[in-house]
Amino acid sequence: MISKWDWLWKQFSRTLWVRALLYSLLAIVTALVAIWIDPYIPADFGGRIGADAVDQILDIMASSMLAVTTFSLTVMVSAYSAATSSVTPRATRLLMQDTTTQNVLSTFLGAFLFSLVGIVGLNAGAYGDGGRVLLFVVSLAMILIVALTLLRWISHLTHFGRVGNTTERVEKAAHAALEYWVEHPCLGANPLTDLSVIPETAQTLPAWKVAYVEHIDTQKLSESACEWGLKVYVLAAPGSFVNPSTPLAKIEGSLTDEQRGILQGAFSLDAERSFDQDPRYGMCVLAEIASRALSPAVNDPGTAIDVLSRSVRILSCWEYHAAGRIDAGHKRAGKEGKPLCENVWMPPLDPQDVFNDFFTPIARDGAGMIEVQVRLQKVLSNLAELQPDTLGEVARDHARLALERAVQVLNLETDRRNLTDLSNRLFPPR
Repeated sequence: MISKWDWLWKQFSRTLWVRALLYSLLAIVTALVAIWIDPYIPADFGGRIGADAVDQILDIMASSMLAVTTFSLTVMVSAYSAATSSVTPRATRLLMQDTTTQNVLSTFLGAFLFSLVGIVGLNAGAYGDGGRVLLFVVSLAMILIVALTLLRWISHLTHFGRVGNTTERVEKAAHAALEYWVEHPCLGANPLTDLSVIPETAQTLPAWKVAYVEHIDTQKLSESACEWGLKVYVLAAPGSFVNPSTPLAKIEGSLTDEQRGILQGAFSLDAERSFDQDPRYGMCVLAEIASRALSPAVNDPGTAIDVLSRSVRILSCWEYHAAGRIDAGHKRAGKEGKPLCENVWMPPLDPQDVFNDFFTPIARDGAGMIEVQVRLQKVLSNLAELQPDTLGEVARDHARLALERAVQVLNLETDRRNLTDLSNRLFPPR
């Protein structure tokens, strides 16, 4: 299980400025180390390897790296804008977390600062002959690193921010979130399938602001509940929109104000949803991509068909959420089939909710496109075949709803008849 602090560190490490700061500090320290190592390098060694040219090398690096860094930042911002306008604004966060882009910009910025500090040190007379040698060697290594980074950056720019690349990032994020739920059903807690089991005397753990639930540290909830003799019934799963009148959880047992604050600290709230523990959010973003592609302004049914195909790869891993199989998932997460968080209960992820988030918008916006409807019926059939116990009935219901929508919108009788025949063949009437 991912604790709150591990999750916060993960979010922190994904930001661009952190990586850029580390690279910059490393470059500055490297330039300063040359001053300290100066006495240990023979004075005549620099003349034999051409270290006198280090001044010109650093001048060229400083001027060129500043221009390249500025250009790269412009390209990055343009990619974000393109993703916002052509894909969906919700996918921009994934582009901002792209490690290749962060490494490239950090390398360019680090090379610029290294050359700048080196130039200042040379003009100030801080480097002797030995220091110039080390500065020269590091400069050559920096040139090699920058050259390789530029080649990688050129290759990366051929697809960065494009519709296919951004859609693939959303698919991976949604798949990772769903796999996490598969490995840790109910995030390691007991399944809360019937709200009537919550005692009427249970105390309410309210939200403290209007926001989305981004992350829940169920391990922290369990440890606190065991220590204080409580039972925690989580009502607001990751992705839930809450306000101060919304209960995050119900607590069975005596609870002090201090303990209430500690339990609230296990919930991370923010203005935007997060992909990490919220597979429904990933599916919603994919549905937005498909809906935008199906809009009259874009008219790109191919992208919608591609998104539908990706959903099969994502949802096909949902085997451990079938009725009666949650214990199998717990065996993979805890010992002897027991959940990791025994004093915590949480509603399981409902396939109906996920299908409503994803298939309903696409079926609505693509109701008048026969090619989209055909692929939609086939995708639902594939999911029903892959996971009949978990997704079979839900897929059948959505296939029927999609058919009803399409029959009302399709103009050509032949299209309506062919689609009806296909749906009846894939989902025989009972």
